[in-house]
Amino acid sequence: MASKVVALLVVCLVFFAAVQIPQASAETWDACMPDCEEKCKAAGNGQTFCEMKCDTDCFDKEINAKLKAAP
Repeated sequence: MASKVVALLVVCLVFFAAVQIPQASAETWDACMPDCEEKCKAAGNGQTFCEMKCDTDCFDKEINAKLKAAP
């Protein structure tokens, strides 16, 4: 019984934490990826490398935008 109560509390904490995080703006991601991949490929890198690099870079930009938007 105690484990069910603990599990319920954990689920509630996760839910309330998720509600407090500002929602992602797809605009940040959509604006970042094409430009980043184009610059990366122009520098002579391959598709896989650029995709992984830009995925990381754009994710970081998205997170920073969320943190700035947080109250």
